[in-house]
Amino acid sequence: MDAETSLLTAPFRDARYAPRRLEIERRDGGEMVLTNPTPVSLRFQTMTAALEHWAAAAPTRIWLAERSGAGWRTLTFAEAWDQVRALAGGLREAGLVSTRPLIVLSNNTIDHALIKYAAMSQGMPVAPVSPQYGLKGANLARLAHACEVLRPAAVFTEDAALFEDGLAADCLAGLPVIAAKNARRKNAQSSDIPLDRLFAAAPAQPTATPDDHAKYLLTSGSTGLPKAVICTHRTISTNAAQIEACFADPDPPVMVHSAPWSHSLGANAILHMGLHRGGTLYIDWGQPTAARFGETLRNLHEVAPTYQNMVPAGWMLLVDELEKDETLARTFFSQVRLLQYGGAALGQATADRIQKVAVRTVGEKISFGSGYGATETGPTACNVHWLNDRMGMIGAPIPGTSVRLVPEAGKLDFRVKGPQVTPGYLGRPDLSDRAFDEEGFYVLGDAARFVDPENPMKGMVFDGRLSENFKLASGTFVGVGELRIHAIGAIGGAVTDAVVCGEGEEGVGLLLYPNPTMDRAEIAAAVREGLDRHNATARGAGGKIARALVLPNGPDAGAGEITDKGYIAQALARRLRAEAAQRLFANPCPSDVMEF
Repeated sequence: MDAETSLLTAPFRDARYAPRRLEIERRDGGEMVLTNPTPVSLRFQTMTAALEHWAAAAPTRIWLAERSGAGWRTLTFAEAWDQVRALAGGLREAGLVSTRPLIVLSNNTIDHALIKYAAMSQGMPVAPVSPQYGLKGANLARLAHACEVLRPAAVFTEDAALFEDGLAADCLAGLPVIAAKNARRKNAQSSDIPLDRLFAAAPAQPTATPDDHAKYLLTSGSTGLPKAVICTHRTISTNAAQIEACFADPDPPVMVHSAPWSHSLGANAILHMGLHRGGTLYIDWGQPTAARFGETLRNLHEVAPTYQNMVPAGWMLLVDELEKDETLARTFFSQVRLLQYGGAALGQATADRIQKVAVRTVGEKISFGSGYGATETGPTACNVHWLNDRMGMIGAPIPGTSVRLVPEAGKLDFRVKGPQVTPGYLGRPDLSDRAFDEEGFYVLGDAARFVDPENPMKGMVFDGRLSENFKLASGTFVGVGELRIHAIGAIGGAVTDAVVCGEGEEGVGLLLYPNPTMDRAEIAAAVREGLDRHNATARGAGGKIARALVLPNGPDAGAGEITDKGYIAQALARRLRAEAAQRLFANPCPSDVMEF
């Protein structure tokens, strides 16, 4: 039996999904409302309720682990509960508890999690900002804007030396600083507060209520300056319960994950969802780059996850290693029940390669899906909660969520209502009011379409941002979302994503992000072959690719090129890559630009 036949006939490993449910309301003019009526548990409605529960129910189970030399520093649920209450007491004794937030300058660490849950337990919001805001050489204007929006009461940093530039910024002047390492002594009256000092306090019990503000998470800024999304204890806890309700799985998840806790995927969909379900999170300090992925591989050699989520660049790097390292493949596929991607589109060819290794190693395919949402929606509004190996899906509404699809400009405008949706933006009631339609649905500005319009139960795919479409010089309309998906699908794994350009030009051009594991000649050949194939079936100037340029590197997450909604911020990327976009359409055509 050849590999292709095996892939078609191999069974799926049981992902332990709950039955799929969907109610469909059809309205005049083609409008629809999709609702998932699956019940959602309300047993945990504050950020520390789950921690208190698991400290009693599974006191010795590991909640968090981080690298410490050749081994791991681990923290059990019972230890975490004791330490969170001690830190909460320390915050109170130091007079730091406030309704204004604790701003966090830190990578993902155990201490970061502990101080965050301690502050939230006392009704003090936390605001973890991107570590890039405060590292050496950072553009401090971004930190200054964050402080203007957030108005923090205090600062936590994992390492006062590592974040020295950010801590010295004018916008943080005068604020108390809690430092896990390398606390600075300024003078006899003013110095950083070592985290260890807070641990020595008498413990304080949680006082937060479900409707207290728990976190402020900054938006990606793809449509302007970042806004602070209000996440209450109830919205975050409910979104975790909604994910739990997608499964009929009594076992806690085991995860190895690197998504930063300054974004809703890492902070809510991974860290808190894992806590909600009593799971174990191994904090991965690797990154999906050739220089940093070795750390992720070291972790996956030692830890067998049951759930693995990565951006496409990570999956592209991992599949190369899985195909040649049988020991890694045996460990990785030994327990995993669910694979997921986010941050960009994952090519079908890459997913199929991963499935072939799974079938060869354990004789089963692993359900591979994605989800959809925004910082404002919890983040998860939709996901694939059924056995799946088709890429490009955003799935269907998760339990307790309704999606309103409104026909607009030939597409379906995607809107969300559910208990996980934010009440609004910090200090911006004007923006909060405009974010919702007349029925109370949050308006994302994105479009979706059905895999099968005759059967909505098969789910939806992302159909682009309504605001990102444009017209060519001829007046021909270009649907950016669908064109991008088709083009990168035709190219395959040689590129990770694309920016669609051409407003006011004679034809459409693509800026392509390269697969970091391939050399430029291989990528160029794959792009040429793939886009020739795409153009052979495309219709009209708005569907064909006229020019393409492979960029020198991948998208810059720190600059917001990858949004929290799981795709390239097209308009922002075109601005950030303005020089490349100009080169794309230069006349005469530059030698590194492909013409079709």
